[in-house]
Parts: sequence; structure tokens; C-alpha cells
Amino acid sequence: MSPTKQITQSSRKRIGKRQTELLAELCNALSVSGDEQEVREIVLREVKPLCQQVEVDAMGNVLATRIGSGQDKVQVMIAAHMDEVGFMLTQDDGDGIYGFSIVGGIDERQLVGKPVIVGREHVPGVIGAKAIHLTTPEERKTALKLEQLRIDLGPDGSGLARVGDRAGFATRFSEIGPSIRAKALDDRLGVFNLIELLRSAPENIDLLAAFTVQEEVGLRGARVAAYHFNPQIGIAVDSTPANDLPLYDEDSENTRYNTRLDHGPAIYLMDGATIADRRLAEWLMKTAEGEGIPYQIRQPNPGGTDAGAIHKTRAGVPSISVSVPQRYCHTAAGLIRKSDWEDTLRLLSAALSRLNSKILTPSEA
Repeated sequence: MSPTKQITQSSRKRIGKRQTELLAELCNALSVSGDEQEVREIVLREVKPLCQQVEVDAMGNVLATRIGSGQDKVQVMIAAHMDEVGFMLTQDDGDGIYGFSIVGGIDERQLVGKPVIVGREHVPGVIGAKAIHLTTPEERKTALKLEQLRIDLGPDGSGLARVGDRAGFATRFSEIGPSIRAKALDDRLGVFNLIELLRSAPENIDLLAAFTVQEEVGLRGARVAAYHFNPQIGIAVDSTPANDLPLYDEDSENTRYNTRLDHGPAIYLMDGATIADRRLAEWLMKTAEGEGIPYQIRQPNPGGTDAGAIHKTRAGVPSISVSVPQRYCHTAAGLIRKSDWEDTLRLLSAALSRLNSKILTPSEA
């Protein structure tokens, strides 16, 4: 058996019952931007035994350092954001009825009737609006606006929640054949992968792990974390939208797929916040090809990851993003393939083990 096949087969064992249970715990936690406490507690529990230094900064980022012992070490910051899109209660209408604002990028047209959980006690509720039976023909021609929606916690809800509490979708983690369905896969997948990388970080790097806050509202935590670490290389690990459903016209091919399920991790060349460092892109692609790991190039479009903040910090940090493709991002339920999740972790692990300072040699292009 060749060394490459040995690495590949051992890497495939990474995703098992323990790993799936941890991802489920992360996804089921409620950590809307600005109140990442639930996920932060899980992260601290998992990483403290693995690292020489762990701290929580003033923003709420978890900054964990695992120091290598090699002769040609590279300081690599890997960022995964702990927050998720969701809601904030902004108005108490009485009788457990609350007005709310959206936190992060959510399409308000798809909110009616969605079950939610509110606050750190996960109070159950539902997003409600006037039933279709009570609307006029004119009202049905336009999509509901946010101010027409309410979160309904029932008659006892006023004693269980208050203005300022966060709310999120109530979808529970579930496995569906080769797929996983859950809320907040963006970016609990990245959080999980970063924890796993800390468990087996190679000795040729200092792994500077940043579990960041407030990514969904402007990449805020990553900027602070990168300033603290001042790394040589920055990597954002995230989940990215897959636009791979069939087109309405059966005779047309979907050429605007962005990423696709079942095609492996998505390596970024450019998005709305970052143009990836070419040296890092080639390093990841060569690693994938050498290890027999499927990968795809994420097609450029708007949006961004924590790399958008990392690469502009201090004097600049060569940066790139690697993501797991996901259908239905920023909705009540995302969908991924287990194989894409596993291959993303395999790629990151293999690439880090190959890393040395030569990668930072200036590119001729």
C-alpha cells in the first residue's frame, strides 16, 4: 500500500459517531451574532485540553494556540465563526407576542410559520402572520414584510423572554442517508473542523485557532483575532452556498452553480471580500491532487468569509478560504453531504502537514 493511500484511508476514519455527535451539539446550540455563549462554552470544553494557551478576548472570540516543535514552523491562523444568523426581540406586544429584527442575512419572505427557539432557555415559539384565509387578493400579490411578522411564544411567553433576547430556527440536527440536515451548518461545520485540526495539529506549524464572533454581521471578530495573533498565513474554514439545483428549463444546464454537493471541499479564488493568495490556492490544490481528495473551485460571487478581515490586518496576511458546500444556507434547514464534510477535513489536515515557510516565497505572477 502506498504512503498516499495510507494517509487517505486513515483520514477517512475522522468522521464517526463521536464526531457526528459533537457537530449535532454545536448545530443545536443557539448562538446568534452577539450572543455566542452556548457555542463558546462547547468550544472551550473541547479545546482547553488540546492547547498550551486558550483565552477569550474582549469581543468574545476564543483564541486557542497549539505550538509545534518543528524547525521550520509557520504560524497559521485558522478562523471559524461561532455565530449564526437569527433574530433579536425588539418589541414586546404583550401576551407573549414579540416584534423582532433580523440578525445577519435572512430572506424574510420564507419566515412565516417557522418554529423558533428564544433565549438561552430555548423557549419554543413560532413566527406568525395573518393567515391566508384573512388576506385580501391585493395583499396576496406582495410578499410579507418584516414588520408584519411576530414571534409568538404563547400567553406565558412574556415571563420567559424579554426584548434583546436572541432567537433562532428550531430545526434539530438529523442524518438523512448520505446527508446531514441542520440549522447553523454555517459555520458549525467550520467550528467542528477547527476543533478536530487542533486534536492532531502537525508539529511543523503553530496552529493559531480563532473561533470568532459576529462574522454574519461584518466579519468583526476575525479582525480583532488576526490583530492579536499577527499570523504568517490566514485560513477561513466555513460553509458556502451550493447553487446546484436543476433549472426550471429542463433543456438548460445550470452553469451558475457556485458550488455543488458531492464534489468535495470548495477552494476560494475570489469572493466579495477577498482575492485569495495564489500561493495558498496552489498549495491546497496540489495537496488535494496528491492525496486523491476531490475538490472544486468556488465560483466568484458576492459574500465573504472571515478571510476578508484577516487579510487586511496589520501589514497584511496572505489568506484563503476553504468551505463545505451547503444547500439552503441561512434558512431554517441547510443540507450537506457527509462526504464533502469529511473531504474538507482531510484536505485541511493533509495540507497543514505539508506546510513550510517556502510557501511564502513571493510569487512571480
